[in-house]
Amino acid sequence: MSGETDLHALLRGMRPELHSGAYVFSTVADHVVPAGVVPVVTAVEDEGLTIVARQEEADRSGLAYDYVAGWITLRIHSSLAAVGLTAAVSRALADAGISCNVVAAFHHDHLFVPYENAERAVEVLEQLTRPA
Repeated sequence: MSGETDLHALLRGMRPELHSGAYVFSTVADHVVPAGVVPVVTAVEDEGLTIVARQEEADRSGLAYDYVAGWITLRIHSSLAAVGLTAAVSRALADAGISCNVVAAFHHDHLFVPYENAERAVEVLEQLTRPA
């Protein structure tokens, strides 16, 4: 398995990057992504296909949503077998009063936080990268 597994190295090297724009979580019961929507994340659930996409694409397509998020990518190649990164990141954000939805992909971890708290979330995460 590729990617970093050492928690210390993961925290010191995670380089949180805030993507531009706002992202929303929506769902489609028929598992068909509407034309004009390019999801950044999808998840198949019994109730339908969850889509995370740019807010403007969802608006143009008439997708319903109630959560608007900022998207942060941790720019370290973390192993899917790494232990503790999600816990450390979510604990730091929780201590700052910021909710977080984490998606682990093959190369990186992606965090979706309330849009209005996205820049503050990056600041909190950057504090984790500094030696104590």
